[in-house]
Amino acid sequence: MTAASGYAVCVYCSASTTDPEHVRLAARVGTEIARRGWRLVSGGGHVSMMGAVATAARAGGAHTLGVIPKHLVHQEVADVDSDELVVTDTMRQRKQVMEERADAFLTLPGGIGTLEEFFETWTGGYLGEHGKPVVLLDADGFYGGLLDWIATLRDRGFVTAAALDRVVVAPDLPSAFAALEPAPV
Repeated sequence: MTAASGYAVCVYCSASTTDPEHVRLAARVGTEIARRGWRLVSGGGHVSMMGAVATAARAGGAHTLGVIPKHLVHQEVADVDSDELVVTDTMRQRKQVMEERADAFLTLPGGIGTLEEFFETWTGGYLGEHGKPVVLLDADGFYGGLLDWIATLRDRGFVTAAALDRVVVAPDLPSAFAALEPAPV
């Protein structure tokens, strides 16, 4: 799929941090998605990093799709400004819609919900459920401890080289967006 026909990037990130540096990072991601003419798929919240990425993407002219389970509509303050807001019954349905509607996945700093989404997407790609790019943005070494642990799992034979090859760890935004680029047709 080309950018002109609606290439969509799903961004996983925090809906709870108030750290201004991380919120600015999310806004830069939204701005870059819009600059490239891509679409944004997000968790449908209007708070923290999740809100910042969607607001910045819309400000740049990107189409935004927010997907939120009904029990989080008030907690994450549903992004009613989304071009399309899908309210699901469960978190599992949320992730399914996000995966179906995205052409690539970018994980920014976040907590256990972000990690759960990242691992499920990475695992799905490794198991052949999808062939979409999976990118982890390790901004300022945020995921250093996790990556060290994964290296230990590899060294102990719990994670294969093929599984590791299924995810791109990017140290900065330019390399993350290079890894997200749609394949030429």
